[in-house]
Amino acid sequence: MTTPVMNQIAVALHYDKTGAPTVIAKGKGPIGAKIIEVARAHDIPIEENEVLAGALSKVEIGDEIPQELYKAVAEVLVFVLRLSGRVR
Repeated sequence: MTTPVMNQIAVALHYDKTGAPTVIAKGKGPIGAKIIEVARAHDIPIEENEVLAGALSKVEIGDEIPQELYKAVAEVLVFVLRLSGRVR
């Protein structure tokens, strides 16, 4: 059994191919751990990137990501698409 890191940050994004991805959940410590637990339970891919998570954690829930994070988030989306087999 592992103990979650108390400062663990998790940010969940939703992207429906219109506009920019939207922050749909975020949390630190136990809330962050719960977000990760729910993602794993639903086979949602997880990208571990502490710097990006920290930047995204400043975005309000329901807001689109800021333009300065587009490139970093696009790299995560490519990672997710590769895992799902949609992109080589």
